Amino acid sequence: MEDNPNTKSPFRRVLKREFNRMVSRRIYFGTAIVLPLFTLFFMATIFGSGEMENLPVGIVDLDNTATSRSITRTIEAVPTLLVTKHFINEMEARRLVQTKDIYGYLVIPHNFEQDAVTGKGPILSYYYHYALLAVGGEVMAAFETTLKPMEVTPIAMEAEELGVSTEEIETFLLPIQASDHPVYNPALNYSIYLSQSFFFVLFQIIILLVTLYVVGSELKFKTGDDWLGCANNNIVTAVIAKVLPYTVIFCIEGVFANYIMFHILHLPFSGSWLMLNLSTILFILATQSLSIFIFSIFPAIALIISIISMVGSLGATLSGITFPVDNMYPIVHDVSYLLPVRHYTEIVQTMLYTNGSYQYYWTSIVVFLIFPFLALLLLPRLKKAIISHKYDDIE
Repeated sequence: MEDNPNTKSPFRRVLKREFNRMVSRRIYFGTAIVLPLFTLFFMATIFGSGEMENLPVGIVDLDNTATSRSITRTIEAVPTLLVTKHFINEMEARRLVQTKDIYGYLVIPHNFEQDAVTGKGPILSYYYHYALLAVGGEVMAAFETTLKPMEVTPIAMEAEELGVSTEEIETFLLPIQASDHPVYNPALNYSIYLSQSFFFVLFQIIILLVTLYVVGSELKFKTGDDWLGCANNNIVTAVIAKVLPYTVIFCIEGVFANYIMFHILHLPFSGSWLMLNLSTILFILATQSLSIFIFSIFPAIALIISIISMVGSLGATLSGITFPVDNMYPIVHDVSYLLPVRHYTEIVQTMLYTNGSYQYYWTSIVVFLIFPFLALLLLPRLKKAIISHKYDDIE
């Protein structure tokens, strides 16, 4: 004997209705499950060993001597660089840099060896493509680190000719030895400070857009009356029951992502595993609430999807991952705290780098709880839009 649908609670009716919609359309499976898992796989593997390696560069050897060939072999031994081209003039090297076939090149000038021996101060010039900041920075650092010791070569050669011993040369050339110890990330591994953070930046875009489509599709396909009818015209029940399956899916994916990053990839983590996952769940709820809040202001999916996309994309910058928020213009700094991903980044970085306890990020937790409240305030406006059909014909 089948249950009478009318005997079920409004919450269960809306929930069952949403499950039927989920299994009947591939777009839900693709955007809510496949796309986040692909993003996780992409961010977990994109950095490889955690450092940039084998960036293609070229060498313009205009001297063609034993010294210039020794410099070439030194550059070829640097793991960051991969010498793929040798040129006989700078014009061709510059052209390939402009087309991004290589990311930089070194110029060894004419008479370099002779000028070095006679102490005339020859100059080694290197050029790099800086439109891609991360790649350009790595190429510049690799060239600079490799060529820096060569600055003292002419002085050392002159000192040897004067009979100065090697030990004495090292004493006056390098009186102070530098010892670098990067804090929190001694290996300068890109994965440690980018993989987990960038995944959740991309994840919040997916959450925003999926939530928007799930709710907005009711107006787009003119099924809002049926949706509200299943919930006995209670918009709170209608929205919560509708987005709940996706909330559960996203929460599982978020916790799974943390497990992959910190247990499979072994990214260093010194915070509370429980608080990390609790913060992840609150972040997901806040992000869904933000999407519902924005859509409730102007319930036209065809137009609001562009605004949601822009808000999600800003997360990469305003989260503080790519540029310090404290160094942004004051108004931009303030706006950054309107995005859930900014607060989530602060929580994770507090746990990741300083083992900070709850007292250091409780304000971000409170902000997460404000987003659902704001969404609830505008749900009556969304209900009015559904009943009036005012936005149904907006393309």
